[in-house]
Amino acid sequence: MSRGTILVTGGAGYIGSHVCKALAAAGWLPVTYDNLSRGHEAAVKWGPLERGDLLDTAHLTATIARHRPVAVAHLAGLIAVGESVREPLLYWRVNVGGSESLLSAMRANRLDKLVFSSTCAIYGAPAQQPIVESCPAAPVSPYAWSKLAIEQVLADCHTAFGLSSVALRYFNAAGADPEGEIGEAHDPETHLIPLLLEAAAGLRPDITVFGEDYPTPDGTCIRDYLHVADIAAAHLLALDHLLGGGERLAVNLGNGSGFSVREVIAVAEAVSGRTVPVTIGPRRPGDPPRLVGDARLAGARLGWRPAWPRLEDQVAHAWAWLQRRRA
Repeated sequence: MSRGTILVTGGAGYIGSHVCKALAAAGWLPVTYDNLSRGHEAAVKWGPLERGDLLDTAHLTATIARHRPVAVAHLAGLIAVGESVREPLLYWRVNVGGSESLLSAMRANRLDKLVFSSTCAIYGAPAQQPIVESCPAAPVSPYAWSKLAIEQVLADCHTAFGLSSVALRYFNAAGADPEGEIGEAHDPETHLIPLLLEAAAGLRPDITVFGEDYPTPDGTCIRDYLHVADIAAAHLLALDHLLGGGERLAVNLGNGSGFSVREVIAVAEAVSGRTVPVTIGPRRPGDPPRLVGDARLAGARLGWRPAWPRLEDQVAHAWAWLQRRRA
């Protein structure tokens, strides 16, 4: 018997589809709301798909009224930092305007619980590492600003009419479903691990390492990689927290350790058994040398712990997914 319905905006996307699978395994019915502009209909496997745009408040309101979810997992939005710099109005309209539309539809249906897909990018490049939630926000891209603005809207709605929310500030999502049913398929792809594996598989000529003169042990940037299945698990815990009457939260999701670009390349080569062709390029503006998250607050408040912290497992699951897609 179903525990109830959860509306998942962006449920046809990379992280959203993993959240839907985890919800279904836990006894929930996930209803995906997605316009499929960047998601994939084939990834919607564990509940119904409502095809619609976040900015269509009337459709959202009717969808919520029809399915009567007990909470919302809000993952819909645009995520490419570089694109946000070129198209800032698009990011403010879709991310912030779409979230305002969703919150209006929720309020019209007296639905007051939401888990939000936020980002570690709101911190910018803080001197303190690992990064804790008390670090000041200092976004350096329209994408990051849009996510921080949504967090502020959630706080304002809590004050105004009691909206309960948990903002999950992810570090670098990586990997694929350990059972191989879904995985990462962006177009164009911008994330390091799938780019490396595509190069290893001969699907692209090489990958570019942006800078090798950073103040790190091997000169390349260090990032905190987090398995997408662990992100999905955090959404379930956050929903349980809210449905149990828990307080509004904003928490980091990360492994607490980082890997350099060179280290990720070495793991990709070891997992695939192939050489990854590499080109060295200049630094990208705004890329900090090191970004590693402290997720102890998520552990203390939500009971969350990563089940797949090893980079080798994350890369192996991504490689298996790529091989399955090519078969």
